[in-house]
Amino acid sequence: MSGFLNRASLIGNLGRDPELRHTSSGARIVSLSLATTESWKDDSGERHERTEWHRVVIFNEALGKIAEKYLVKGARVFLEGQLRTRKWQDPSGAERYSTEIVLSPYNGTLTFLDSRKDDTAERASGGSRGEPAAAGPGADPDDEIPF
Repeated sequence: MSGFLNRASLIGNLGRDPELRHTSSGARIVSLSLATTESWKDDSGERHERTEWHRVVIFNEALGKIAEKYLVKGARVFLEGQLRTRKWQDPSGAERYSTEIVLSPYNGTLTFLDSRKDDTAERASGGSRGEPAAAGPGADPDDEIPF
C-alpha cells in the first residue's frame, strides 16, 4: 500500500444528459454534470441551500455506455472516483484549470439511486430492457440488472 488516497464519493443529481466525446485515438469519454446540494437553517430559523456543481468524466468504456444509455437529466446517482486537475488554454491563450472526478477503467463506481419509473425506463431503454441499478469496473454494458 502506498499510504496515499485520492477518492471522491458523491451523491447528487445530473444537471444534463450524459455527453459522449471521442479522443483522437478513438476512445470513448462520457462526461456528466453532477449537482450536490446541502441545506441548513441559520440561528434565526431561516433555511439556506448551497449547490455545488461537479464535472465527472468516465474513461471506463463499459460504464460510459451504461451511463449514456440509461441516465438522463435529473437522475440521482452515487459515484466514486479520483480527483484529477488538468491544465488547458482558453481561446484567448489564458491558462485555465479544471478539477474533475474521474471514473477510470479499474477505479470507478456508478450506482443509480432512482427507483424505476415506467416512463423514464421506457424512454431510456426503448421499452424492451430493464434499467441497470449499478455498474462498476468490468461491467458488461449489455447486462440487465433489474430492480
